[in-house]
Amino acid sequence: MSKRLSTKYKIDRRMGENIWGRPKSPVNRREYGPGQHGQRRKSKLSDFGIQLRAKQKLKGYYGNISEKQFRKIYAEAGRIKGDTSENLIGLLERRLDAIVYRAKFVATVFAARQFINHGHIKVNGQRVNIPSYRCKPGDVIEVREKSRQLAFVLEAIQLAERDVPEYISVDHSKMTASLVSVPAFADVPYPVMMEPNLVVEYYSR
Repeated sequence: MSKRLSTKYKIDRRMGENIWGRPKSPVNRREYGPGQHGQRRKSKLSDFGIQLRAKQKLKGYYGNISEKQFRKIYAEAGRIKGDTSENLIGLLERRLDAIVYRAKFVATVFAARQFINHGHIKVNGQRVNIPSYRCKPGDVIEVREKSRQLAFVLEAIQLAERDVPEYISVDHSKMTASLVSVPAFADVPYPVMMEPNLVVEYYSR
């Protein structure tokens, strides 16, 4: 399991962007970075710095995946035929925690990881407690019957801050979702601009 080692909103402030589009993000009130030196004037980033920032932002968006795990996903994206940056996004969006988050069963991708770890999710009728589990188009993801009336699940479904993307089919009355297809980068509803091409450049150095 990939652990989040720091406060999630520090990622927002470090990036200077509300990367999950959440109303609670401190970036909405303070655009400067965290810590005592956060208000210093920002220096111009080098090409390497821009690439590193793009990698940190994409990695952070998916629950601050560990570097080891993220590099492994990138390596796999490079082995698949086609555009590496598109393959990278496709692999990230096929993660079980990403689908649970996209389906609005929980409010955040961090909550999705915890929700799965605690055994609240089934895939094709089998309980799965691995957030990085990779789903295939057609797989049916469902919230366990005992977990469907949890207050935070019912609240997440009502959240107006984001919509379910077209590549995921959801029936909130039955608490089920299915990955319709592997999305292209242009299909993914990121609240801020992601640059997977710069991530590819970073690892290709």
